[in-house]
Parts: sequence; structure tokens; C-alpha cells
Amino acid sequence: MTYTIDDLKNLMARLRDPETGCPWDTRQSYKTIVPHTLEEAYEVADAIEREDYPHLKDELGDLLFQVIFYTQLGREDGHFDFDSVVDHLVRKLVRRHPHVFPEGTLESRIDPDNRPDEAWIKESWERIKAEERAMKPAPEASAEESRLDGIARTLPAMARAEKLQKRAARHGFDWPNIGPVFDKLHEEIDELKEAWEAAQTGAGDPDAVEDELGDLLFVCVNLARFMKVNPEQALNRTNHKFDARFRAIERVLEREGRDMDEESLEALDAVWQAVKGVERGENEH
Repeated sequence: MTYTIDDLKNLMARLRDPETGCPWDTRQSYKTIVPHTLEEAYEVADAIEREDYPHLKDELGDLLFQVIFYTQLGREDGHFDFDSVVDHLVRKLVRRHPHVFPEGTLESRIDPDNRPDEAWIKESWERIKAEERAMKPAPEASAEESRLDGIARTLPAMARAEKLQKRAARHGFDWPNIGPVFDKLHEEIDELKEAWEAAQTGAGDPDAVEDELGDLLFVCVNLARFMKVNPEQALNRTNHKFDARFRAIERVLEREGRDMDEESLEALDAVWQAVKGVERGENEH
């Protein structure tokens, strides 16, 4: 027997039953399960990064359960249910892909010999997204409209920086090329150093270091954007590299009967460099 999405919806409803359900599940709300949703999304990303596909299946199930949970809450409150979410999603994706569904229906098909080019597809996508944003009500009655509307404030800071920059760039607010971005990077490093030195003497603004560090990180995201590198993936790659090298140092020291906590920085750096040398040798083969 293979369970289906309907079985999962029924399971969720039973978990939320106020009389016979799970006490933990019945206490939850939209806001209380948000941290779990974010955690599950990151665990999906981690499984993909490690190419652990058997584990990925499990993590995708956990992430799907979050969607089922929200839609059960929506059904109970009379806002929406799973089926209406799916219906809305399919209609939106059909509308956003006229180069696949030319007549605006799921059944319509494009002529393979008359497909639009990439430039038309990109322009069409941006136009449709802009039309959708224009139709949405402002988050607050008093809020002024902006071309940056619709970029979630709850995104991780680096992801939001990239989206803000891309949106601004579409409206002409961007560097002409990568050269000035490098110049700005050096400028922000100097300003951060100046703010740090002032803070050490007690003469500087206590918030200046954080402000300048934020500016530096924002420029780094700009640099990644011009290089067509995902900054989150780049930092994750470095995190994994550091993790692997540090563990390798631990193994070397343990094999040699040495205690890391008793080694000097110079000695640890020598092992670090040796580990990097082994990596370079492996990458050459």
C-alpha cells in the first residue's frame, strides 16, 4: 500500500483534532511553526549540498509536512486549504510561463519550432511579476509604494541583499561594470578599519563598526552578483572547506599524539598549510 497526499491531509486533520489529536500539534499556530519550517528548509539544502539523496527524500517529506500543517490551519480558520493553495499555484505558474502555456491554460502547448528566445522569456517574466506586484495591496494602509515592495524582510540578510540589489538594478540603479565594485570594496574595508580603530580608543560611535561591516558585506554581495556567483553558496562552500580542513588537523594531531589545545598558533598553522598542500595534490589528480 502506498499512501497519498489525501492520506497526509487526513493525518494532519487527526493530529489537530481538539479531542483526540496530539497535544503538541493542537497548540501550534502559524507563527509557532515558522522556526520549524525554516529549519526543515535548511536541512533540505544541506542534504542537497552533501548529495545525500536517500536522506533528501526524508527531508523533503518533513518540508512537505510544514505545508500541510499551514494549510490545515488555513482550513480551520476558513482562509484557504491545501487544494486552494495548489489551484492558486498552478494558475500562477501557467500565467507566468506563456512561453510554455501560450493560451494561458495547462492543456495548451507551445510549437517547438516557434519558441520565444531567452530575452523575450526574461522580459515577459519580469513584466508579469511587476503586474502581480501592482495588483497586491500595500502591506500597510499608510505605506508608500516602492519598486522594492514584495521582497520579504524575513529573508536571511544575504539573500535579501541580493534580491534588493537585483530589483534596484532592473530600474537602472546599479554599477556600470565590476570595476567600481572592487573600488567600493576597498573603500569599505578602509572605513571599517577606521571605525574599529576609533572604537578601540572610545572616540568612535559604538554602532559604527556594525554599520561599516554591514556595508562591506553588502558590497561583497554586489561583487558576487556581478560575478554571477551565489553568495550564500559561496560562503557555504567555504564553510564546508573550513570544516573539512579543521577536522583533518584534528586527525593529524591525534595520530601524532598531540593535543590541539596545547599547540601554538604557529604549530597549528603549519598543520593547516600541510592539509591544504595535500588538498592541492589531490585536486591535481
